[in-house]
This record gives sequence, structure tokens and C-alpha cells, in this order.
Amino acid sequence: MVTLLTVVVITALIFDFINGFHDAANAIATVVSTGVLHVRTAVIVAGLFNFIGAIMGTAVAKTISGDFTDAALVTQTVVLSALVGAIVWNLITWWYGIPSSSSHALIGGLCGAVVAHAGMDAFRWQKLVEKVLVPLVVSPLFGFTLAFFIMVGLTWALRNVRPPLVHKASRRMQLVSACFMALSHGSNDAQKSMGIITLALVTFAHNGGTGVPDWMMPTQAGEVPYWVVVSCAIAIGAGTMGGGKKIIKTMGSKIIRISPLQGFAAETAGAGTILAASHFGIPLSTTHCINACIMGVGASKRVSAVRWGVAGNMVAAWVLTIPATATIAYITQLALHPLFGG
Repeated sequence: MVTLLTVVVITALIFDFINGFHDAANAIATVVSTGVLHVRTAVIVAGLFNFIGAIMGTAVAKTISGDFTDAALVTQTVVLSALVGAIVWNLITWWYGIPSSSSHALIGGLCGAVVAHAGMDAFRWQKLVEKVLVPLVVSPLFGFTLAFFIMVGLTWALRNVRPPLVHKASRRMQLVSACFMALSHGSNDAQKSMGIITLALVTFAHNGGTGVPDWMMPTQAGEVPYWVVVSCAIAIGAGTMGGGKKIIKTMGSKIIRISPLQGFAAETAGAGTILAASHFGIPLSTTHCINACIMGVGASKRVSAVRWGVAGNMVAAWVLTIPATATIAYITQLALHPLFGG
């Protein structure tokens, strides 16, 4: 059992690394596309701030580990199948340069694996609606609206300032907002892997597992061990430093070409929305949020400035993420059950 738990933990950290790699664009697409930072410098800075954000709290991790199913109904194989579903989907969307949600990929994977193992009633569908589907709709709308009005306010406030001065100042402002965005990303996305590892540890203990030192185990329900926090923070930071140039290109230029001032507005709105979600333990899609904010600043200029066809392709990927990862995880659970049991 310890060996399987080790495989699950390593797989979760791989998912966390891929999450950072896949979602690097969330934090740096705008700052790269506007030329404020070179992509290599940007991913290093984003990686550092992702690490800082990841160690700021565990509210989202507690949601992942305890809200969607009962640990008594989960096995290590179920957790592993959920991770496989999320990783496969992340790699597919990364390959095609599609900004999809790693958060929804993991939750969809957990859904499919749990249902395959214990049936439909084992998954808490109401929590899926409250914690995932409602935020799926509300957070992009909120981010879009907030970015729209921030951009309108900045345009009005700076209407009498010479354009060269605005451009120079906004480049400096965007450095700050990009770091803010990276920090918020770490505060939400890294915690999903923390939550899935904690669920695996709780399941291990519940099923009578032995051989793991006490300091590595949660001391009470929902608590995330410190080694899990640090490990996931390192993994997502390292993954972010690896970057994801295809998705950066999609987000930074294919949706709309933006200026440094627009980038500042989008990142500020996105970071604020994500940090609020992290505080309340909502596993938000940071990808959805920053994309909506980019569209919001574009729409403040004119609606036609946004390339809605590209945006539509991304929305299609967002809609498909949960059912796709649930299906992959379901099949994986059925395949792994004969090998490992559970």
C-alpha cells in the first residue's frame, strides 16, 4: 500500500508540475505579448511568485480533499485514476495550444474515478454545482466586468496625459500586476494538488495503511501536512518556469492584441478575482478568469477588437473539460482495478 501511495504522490506532483507548465500563460501571457518582459525572464518571475502564492493558505486544498466525496469511499487507485485523467487532458490541450482548466480537469477526473469505483451516489453532485459549475459561469463574468470597468476608469483618468508617458508608466505597472497575477495563480492552482495528496493520505489511513511516518500524515481531518504544501509549491513553481509558449501565444495575441495598460487592467482584475476565490476555498479556473479579463479590456475599446472565434474555441474546450477528464478517469479506474484492486 505504501508503494501505491508513493506512486499517487509522485503522480500528483507531476500533475502539479504540468499544471504550472500548462498555466504559465495565465500569469505572463499579457506581459510577454506587450513586450514588457522576455518570455524566459517572465516565466522565472512567475515561477517564484507562484511558489509564494502556493504557501499562503490551504482553503482550496481542503475543498478538494473533503467536499466532493467521502474518503471512506475512495482508494489509492481512485486518486491515481483521477490524476491520470487530468494529466492526459492537460497534455492534449497543451499540445494544441488551448487554454483549458487544470482545476476542472482534476475535479472531472475525481468525479469519473469515484463513480467508476463506488457508483453515482458516491460523488457529491451538489458540491460540484456550488463549488465548480456556478463559479465556472460567475467568475469569468465577474472578471470580464471588473476588467472592463478598470480599463474604462484608467482611460478616463489618463485622458489628458501624453501617450508616451502613459506607455512608459503602464509598462512598470504591468510588472507589478504580472507578479500579482502569478501569486494569485499559485494561491489557487497549487492547492488542488495539495488537496488530492491529502485525500490520498486520509484514504491510506482510513484503510488501515501503515509504514508512513506520523509527521507525513494529516493530524486532523482536512489539515494539509506542511511537506505537502512545500512540495506542491515547488512543483508548480518549477512547472511555471518551464513555460507553455503555445498557450502564451494564444492568450497573448490571438484573442486580442493588448497594450501594457490593458495588460495591467486585465491582470489586476484577474488576480483580484482569483485571490478572493482562494480565500473562500473555491477551486477556480484561473485560465477562465484571466481569459475573460483579457476579453473585458478588449471590449472596453470596441467589441470587434476581440477575436470571438478564438474565444469560442476556448469556451468549447472549457465545456468539454469535466466530461472529458471524467471519461478518461472512469476508463482508467476500470483498467487499474484488476491490477491494484480498489
